[in-house]
Amino acid sequence: MRIREFDEADWPRVWPIIREVVRAGETFPYDPEMSEETGRQIWVERPPGSTVVAVEGHRVLGSAKMGPNRPGPGSHVATASFMVAADARGRGVGTALCEFALRWARSGGYAGMQFNAVVETNRSAVELYGRQGFAILGTVPRAFAHPTLGRVGLHLMYCEF
Repeated sequence: MRIREFDEADWPRVWPIIREVVRAGETFPYDPEMSEETGRQIWVERPPGSTVVAVEGHRVLGSAKMGPNRPGPGSHVATASFMVAADARGRGVGTALCEFALRWARSGGYAGMQFNAVVETNRSAVELYGRQGFAILGTVPRAFAHPTLGRVGLHLMYCEF
């Protein structure tokens, strides 16, 4: 597996991953009925941000997007999001994408990385981020409408560099 910059030709292989994750409604606060056009606008970052793909041969296993968390006075803190194909989970793809994003942010001079809305029941992500040095700063109770668990909390997580 290798991680490389997103190329326009990757979109037909990235969109099914995004669509699958978003329609499941368990981990991202995006509209489950999100259109492909909206998905592309949300996922493909413009500079100074970046979008990457994790590939194995010609197969896209996952993708990440990263950039400033906020504009202006908040632009020194980065953020990132990760999506992995269902059949590629548990193989270290998410870890590799997270490590890539952290290296990207550090090399870009960011002061840290903030995740604004990590669903508390997404235990694999919460544990992965903890292993990478993120701390839970707080949890907004019942802020995410999970399709089977009802309203669950959203964590604000931060890793200072």
